Amino acid sequence: MKAPKTITVLEHDRLRPTTDEEKVGTRVGKTVYVSPEDFEALKRFAYEEENHRYLDLARGGRELRAKHYVGVIETRSGTVVEVLPKITDDVAETRIVLLKMLRRLRHSPFKRLSAAHLDTDRMNLLEIYIAIFLDAVTELVRKGLAADYVVRRSNEKFFKGRLEKKEQIRHNQIHKERFFVSFDSYERDRPENRIVKATLKKLSRKSRSPLNRKKLQELLFVFDEVTMPANPLHDLRNLVKSRQMRHYETVLSWCEIFLSDSAPVSYRGSHHTLAIMFDMNRIFEDYVAYWFKRNCPDFDVKTQHSAKHLLIAPKPLFKLRPDLLIGDEILADTKWKILDEKSKRYGLSQQDLYQMFAYGKKYEKSKTLYLIYPKSQGFTTSQVEPFYYEEGMALRLLCFDCMNDAFVNHDFEGSAA
Repeated sequence: MKAPKTITVLEHDRLRPTTDEEKVGTRVGKTVYVSPEDFEALKRFAYEEENHRYLDLARGGRELRAKHYVGVIETRSGTVVEVLPKITDDVAETRIVLLKMLRRLRHSPFKRLSAAHLDTDRMNLLEIYIAIFLDAVTELVRKGLAADYVVRRSNEKFFKGRLEKKEQIRHNQIHKERFFVSFDSYERDRPENRIVKATLKKLSRKSRSPLNRKKLQELLFVFDEVTMPANPLHDLRNLVKSRQMRHYETVLSWCEIFLSDSAPVSYRGSHHTLAIMFDMNRIFEDYVAYWFKRNCPDFDVKTQHSAKHLLIAPKPLFKLRPDLLIGDEILADTKWKILDEKSKRYGLSQQDLYQMFAYGKKYEKSKTLYLIYPKSQGFTTSQVEPFYYEEGMALRLLCFDCMNDAFVNHDFEGSAA
């Protein structure tokens, strides 16, 4: 089977159509070229309600611009458009860093990601996602698939269970050697397994990795006696959770991603075949929160703290939700934005500064506020001298290096400031 083209773009890159087949997938500056067929498919996708947050129309529809969502979009032709964050110039290294950060994304099934999944030279993100799912299903099979007793009624050549007298008379007046019986059968054909099989079937049509395709066929053989559901996504969303089925949670989380063509964010669309996109703001926020919990064990790290309101009378209105509250003194927000330290205003958003000012007023014990940004070409080190809103309320810009898991020119370890 001929492998489809994988086209890699970075956040905020532009996509343009080209009639030159040799040029498809090449980059010129911040522009990446795709075939006219794929461009039109992606354009229709971008027109769908809410999908503009993944791809934006530009230059009157002659270009598409990637935004701050990363992941994969597969067109109907089978081309995989891989959107990566701006972390390094090396694509394989960037995939590794992204996957490492995804492991800390809350409410996602990436926690089982291992070093074996980081062979990014041979696999695009879609194939890596599929590999993680297949390993989770393999682990589920090893532990044993859930099964139930199901009442079966059939005309058998031998007697078992209970004789159904009315059906026996109706069907077997001539065939005295047969028995119409009902009996309990212990089977794997239950909703959870049907959903997993439907997901395996769907991925068997999409994966182009020889290793993934081999595992898919092996697992489909295990599920051979399980029937295919008519509407697996509907069945999945109507499952009743139980403690006995907790070991299915990770696998079913992946099933929802693949069956609904979505990630922990939702969108609508009918012109694409598969799209799995993640918000880099959320990924960065959760990863920095994980860093603090790991490196500042002596401090109580709270995320999305919501005890304060912007208005307090006549009733509390507009909850404030700082990304990080560490102890009583450190209050920080993470921003997945590219700063420019050579610029007069650093490229700061006035809205972000107002937001931090509100936090400083409401969290009186937090004498210094922090805005945390990723390291980039324009922002390479944490700010030494803070900004001041007023006497006693300072704001510092911190630079977090995602490649090396560290703040640049600032050390939180062992201190509260």
